[in-house]
Amino acid sequence: MKVFQNKNYWALILGGSSGLGLATAKKLAMHGMNICIVYRSSKAQEDTIQKEFETIKQEGVKLKTFNSDAFKSEKRTEIVEALTTEFSTSEKIRTLVHSVAKGNLKPMVSDDKSTLKHDDFALTINAMGISLYDWTKALFEAKLFTSDARILSFTSEGNSKAWQSYAAVSAAKVTLEAITRSIALEFASYGIKANCIQAGVTDTSSLRMIPGSEKIIKHTLKRNPNKRLTLPEDVANAVYLLSKDEAAWITGTIIPVDGGEHLS
Repeated sequence: MKVFQNKNYWALILGGSSGLGLATAKKLAMHGMNICIVYRSSKAQEDTIQKEFETIKQEGVKLKTFNSDAFKSEKRTEIVEALTTEFSTSEKIRTLVHSVAKGNLKPMVSDDKSTLKHDDFALTINAMGISLYDWTKALFEAKLFTSDARILSFTSEGNSKAWQSYAAVSAAKVTLEAITRSIALEFASYGIKANCIQAGVTDTSSLRMIPGSEKIIKHTLKRNPNKRLTLPEDVANAVYLLSKDEAAWITGTIIPVDGGEHLS
């Protein structure tokens, strides 16, 4: 059964060409939601990405993609205007998924490596935190959300734990969560719900960029009560559940999707 079929719902996924975003796009498409993906890739990556996008089209849904910089205000305006023009009067965005990873993984102190500076924090917090509000506001002002819209973003356990070289991203995740709570509060009267998913350690390209990621993986396999890493599909399943009608009373929360990893 395709839960979202014939409802003219769209999911707008920021960062949907790989990892959690791509898995989410596939899951929602499988259940009949039309998909719009904003992503950034080089020509070398494009063939692989387009093959993944073809699998989404095979679900019989509409797919619109933008290889564009989601953090530039003029590009965001162009995309919102394009969607406003393309959507029929009955087509709206049910789910906005913020799955972007752009920032600096530098240590605060080092004898031989470049260290974090003010601008590194600003770039990371803007991209991985404040951009959620920028997109929410732009789509809201364009009247592109459904009357029961869902805004979902991905945080990590680094929101409360200090990891080596993770300071800028940690600050961005805390910002993301604070903005999510405020969206849930201030946009509630417009039917918009906002939640963060705290994914467990997931073997994605973003994880591999973190210094010492091999140690993180090894530690997680011992620590997680289910003795495996979180899969992108685990997170996509949670986005799907939170996009359903039955999840309409869940808002302003941070939901662990980690197989119990946070328990110990």
